[in-house]
Order: sequence, then structure tokens, then C-alpha cells
Amino acid sequence: MDLIVISILAYFLFDDLNLDINYYIIYLNIGWVFTAYFLKFYEIYRFTKTIGIISKIIKQGVIFLLIVIAFFPFSSQAIFSVERIAQFIIYSLLLITISKFFLFYCLIKYRLIVGNNCRYAVIVGYTPESIQLKELFETKKDYGYQFLGYFSDKKTNQEIKGNLLDLKTFSMANQVDEIYCSLSEVSNSQLKDLLEFASETSKTIKFIPDTKEIFSKNLRIDYYDFFPVLSLKDTLLNEPAIKIFKRFFDITFSLIVIIGVLSWLAPLVAILIKFESKGPILFKQGRPGIDEKPFYCYKFRSMQINAVSETEALKNDPRVTKIGKFMRRSSIDEMPQFVNVFFGDMSIVGPRPHLWSQNKAYGGKIKKYMKRHYVKPGITGLAQVSGYRGEIETEKDMVNRIKMDVFYIENWSVILDLKIIYMTIVNILKGDKKAY
Repeated sequence: MDLIVISILAYFLFDDLNLDINYYIIYLNIGWVFTAYFLKFYEIYRFTKTIGIISKIIKQGVIFLLIVIAFFPFSSQAIFSVERIAQFIIYSLLLITISKFFLFYCLIKYRLIVGNNCRYAVIVGYTPESIQLKELFETKKDYGYQFLGYFSDKKTNQEIKGNLLDLKTFSMANQVDEIYCSLSEVSNSQLKDLLEFASETSKTIKFIPDTKEIFSKNLRIDYYDFFPVLSLKDTLLNEPAIKIFKRFFDITFSLIVIIGVLSWLAPLVAILIKFESKGPILFKQGRPGIDEKPFYCYKFRSMQINAVSETEALKNDPRVTKIGKFMRRSSIDEMPQFVNVFFGDMSIVGPRPHLWSQNKAYGGKIKKYMKRHYVKPGITGLAQVSGYRGEIETEKDMVNRIKMDVFYIENWSVILDLKIIYMTIVNILKGDKKAY
């Protein structure tokens, strides 16, 4: 379907550019297939997330654009048209994206409504991790997994269908598609036997690691001569190329906001602040940045001058001015932080910078709290767009915020940054009840 779309669009958009259109269409088809193969464009599974599909489309689109352009320098008679190329890429990716998501969601609805297109699964081992996987099968109905039972040599209860010897007979009789194996429950010889059985019967075998905390992170494999060694990568954000890209994005984005918005907004806000209360226009406060290096975080002053600065604003806080309430609700008070971004103290997206008092209170109590200092703090972050902004009323509020921050650090992607920026804008327009 995708190749048909590419061929038809190429014929109508490039036919009058002095190209040998038939050869060019063949060239585009081959280019698309090779790109799709190396980028694994069609490796989309029932458990693939929407953001993963979008990421594949963007990568495929960028590389394919280069392939489209690369043909022209080798054809002396061809007319290079930026407009036609832009139309071709936009229309082709739009149609391919629509068809891709249409098929993806049709299959989900098909599985939910009809009950077909299912995968029958069993689990070897009865561990907390295997129980979590079974619960996931039951709650994520759109994945289309039918759980048939546990098999274990070490434990017995009504949920366990039998031992490992019973597994083979059961799997053949019930047309099991996938076998999930808990590594803590099988010996090396049993594991080898299961692998041979899966290979002989064309069944898929997958493994449930007991060290979930380790295996959920990014793993890098290095070879010492021919010996493979696994090491953990805490975050892609520490990679030099990613640092350069993110810094370039921060500078570009912050400059656009500073020139396009702050240049006229700052004088207007300054007049309103001065009109209502005495004191400076900007409020600066020391915050811990990357590697806990101190920096001054800037905001438009939204409170009356007071001696207490190391406490959060509370609901109906008497210190907040009238114009301050509006600025906080609309997040206008945060706008000067784009200057922080431009000078490199902050990033557009990242964990929000906490107060020093919060670092002292929670740093030793909450697991992975200090990991948020691996990266630059952000104007907005995953925790904020997920509903964990504002006042910390209980320790659980902070725990939830840290979970979101750590997830962002360990699973960063360009798409995730763009999604957070989009959700921030939506929340500002809709209004956030915790924005006080």
C-alpha cells in the first residue's frame, strides 16, 4: 500500500520535471524499501505504543526525504523543485500515517469486539514478575493475549496447570503461541530443553528477568575481544551528540520566545507588577541545577515582598498578588526562565528545579530522588504535564513526581520532548487547577 501511494504521488508531482519518471519511481520504491528495512519501519507489534509508531514515521520520513533529493544532482536535465518535493513528502507521509494508524486501531478494535487475532500464552514460573505479566495480559485487552495458565516445578496452587513436563503436552493440545519463562524458576538444562522445544514447534519463547530494575533500563553491549559485557546507560541525555542536539534546540526555542514574546510581554508585565505592589519586577531564587550546581532561577514576581522564600506557594496563599494569581494560573510568571535556558542553566524540558529545602528533606528519603540532577532542570517536565505540579501535600506527591522525572531521564526521546511541550501548551490553554 505504501509503495502504491509513493508511486502514484511521484507520477503526478514529478512527471513534468524532465525526469525519466519510470526509473525515478523504481528508484523511490527501492529507496523506501531499503530505508524501511534498516529502520525497522514495519516492525510494529500489538504492544507497540503510539509514540513508537510516530517516532518510526519521523525517522523514515527524514531519511526518505534525503533519498528523494539525492537523485537530482545525478540528473543534469531534471528540474529541482523544492515545492514539489515538499508536497510529495507531506502528502505521502500523511497518507501512509493515516493508513498505518487506521490499520493499527482497526486491529485493536477487531481483537476487542470479535475476539480474534489473539495470541495464546503460558508462563513458566510463579513469581511476582510473572503474576504482574498475567495481570497485564488481563487488563490490556487491546493487546489480544489470552492467558492459559502457569507452569512451575517449585510451587503448587490452583492457578498452576502443571509442572514443566506437562507444559509441552499442554502447549501442543491448546495451540499455545508464546511461552514466557521466569529465569529464576528454571535450570540451565531446563532452559535449553525449552528453547529446543520452542524451536521444533515454532513457538515463541520470551524471558521474564527477575532483576526488573536493571533490565528496564537502557543496556549497552560491549565486546572485550569476543567476550560480551553488558553495561547500563543511565540516560541518552549524557551522550555527546544528544547533548549538542538538545542544546541547539534549547537555544533556538528560547531565542524565538525571548525575541517574539518576552520583548513585548516583559514591559507590559513590569508595569502591572509595579502598579500593584512595590518591589523588583523579577524574583530570583537559588535552585539546584545539573549535578546540584547552584544557579539563580528567574520568575516574574507574583508575591508581595516577604521574608519567606524557601516555601512553596499554597492554595489561597495570602502572599500572592492579584496579578500574581493570573500569572501563576497562566504560567506567565515562568517566562523569564527562557533566559535561564538561553544561558545554559536550564532546558526547555526536564525535571522542574526544586527548592534547596526540598532537596534536603527528600534527597535521602525517596529512592532515585538525586537522579533528577543527572540532567538540566526544565521549564516544563513530564511530572508537570502528568498532573504532579504545584503544592507537595504529602510525601506520596513527591514520590509520584520523582517517578515521572526518572522515567523521563531513562526514556528520553525527541518525540517525548515534543509531546511534553505540546501537553504544556494544552494545559495552559485549558487551565490547570494546581496552578496556584
